[in-house]
Amino acid sequence: MNNKQFRKMKTNNDLGLLIMRIVMAFTMLTYGINKLIHGISSIQQLLQSLGLPSFLANGVYVGEIIAPIMILFGYKVRLASLIFAFNCLMALLLTQTQNIFALNEGGGWAIEQLAIFIVIPVALFFTGSGKYSISRIGKSENVNCYES
Repeated sequence: MNNKQFRKMKTNNDLGLLIMRIVMAFTMLTYGINKLIHGISSIQQLLQSLGLPSFLANGVYVGEIIAPIMILFGYKVRLASLIFAFNCLMALLLTQTQNIFALNEGGGWAIEQLAIFIVIPVALFFTGSGKYSISRIGKSENVNCYES
């Protein structure tokens, strides 16, 4: 494919948003399911050691299971994205602040995954779900698909 053909390619922002939602939500769901199986006692202990109430650890279920499911299916993506990003920001602040300016063993940014898990949901907050979402079921083609 030459440069001229490449520039004429049709873009599909909605498909791009769907792919981004699927990959991000599925990846985070694996962490949430792991916490469902093995519990959140380590998070509760961390919060208690910082003088915070341990019940706040239950928020991880919202941020790592409920919000990703909402994002995956395209339901209230803007709200779910804010919850998702906040969950990851709290994980960063509670466990990774010492690594903000550090590199990992491979030379990459030590907090790259958390950074991605914070920035992509913020982008989804601004774009909305796109047309491939539950929020679009039953709506006419003229409705703005970026509202949810």
